[in-house]
Amino acid sequence: MKIIINRSTKLILRIGNQALIFSTNNLSGFDQMALDLNSLDQTISNPEIIFTLRFYYWTGDWLSLGYHQKEIPRHWEKLLSNGEINIVRRPSGGGAVLHSGGITYALTFKKTYYKILSYEMVNNWLIQSFKELGLKLQNGNLRKSRIETNCFGTSLISDLVDQDGFKRIGSAQYRKKGAFLQHGEIQTNPSRDLWLKLFKEEAPPKVNLDLTNDEIVHHLRNSFLENKSNIRFINIDLYNKNIREFS
Repeated sequence: MKIIINRSTKLILRIGNQALIFSTNNLSGFDQMALDLNSLDQTISNPEIIFTLRFYYWTGDWLSLGYHQKEIPRHWEKLLSNGEINIVRRPSGGGAVLHSGGITYALTFKKTYYKILSYEMVNNWLIQSFKELGLKLQNGNLRKSRIETNCFGTSLISDLVDQDGFKRIGSAQYRKKGAFLQHGEIQTNPSRDLWLKLFKEEAPPKVNLDLTNDEIVHHLRNSFLENKSNIRFINIDLYNKNIREFS
């Protein structure tokens, strides 16, 4: 089975000395991966871009495969042929991730900013942000693991689990020409039926927060901007192609 990595979705960024924050959008898996790769290429080629950050959703139910995940179970192919799931390959590593009812973030940055935007620092931001919303998260306990069919079946130290032991956020990276693309999936309300069909196990329950995904994204974005007064942020609306500076 051949799986397309991306299509020709492109956004040309021609503004410098900035950190770019993209509006939340809802697109197919192919288009989302293409936009993430385009953001990475722009981060590599434009010396004035510090980093980019996107939160987004997926149109329909998607399964993204990690870059090194060579084989998939036969029943996934059946679900794909039946139209019950869409499949795309991520440029980042790790196992398969179900994108259904959750929030995806994509962060690109140059190697020179690795200490500032490492797994540890990003996780600290996520832990603090969700603590403010009422959800306690902590790092997983595994330092290394072979690639699992289900990314959320194991919890590495780069992942975040809730107080009941359910993995809530899984992250993985892709490196290219001295820059990084970091993907993260926040499981807020995964499809229980589809999760069971794919992974033969129960899905994590819906997070116990009286908030929509849009409200969670709004809080995460604002908390990310805190304590970064020395950086000029630019908001890019992918739908209307408008660019404006944050006040």
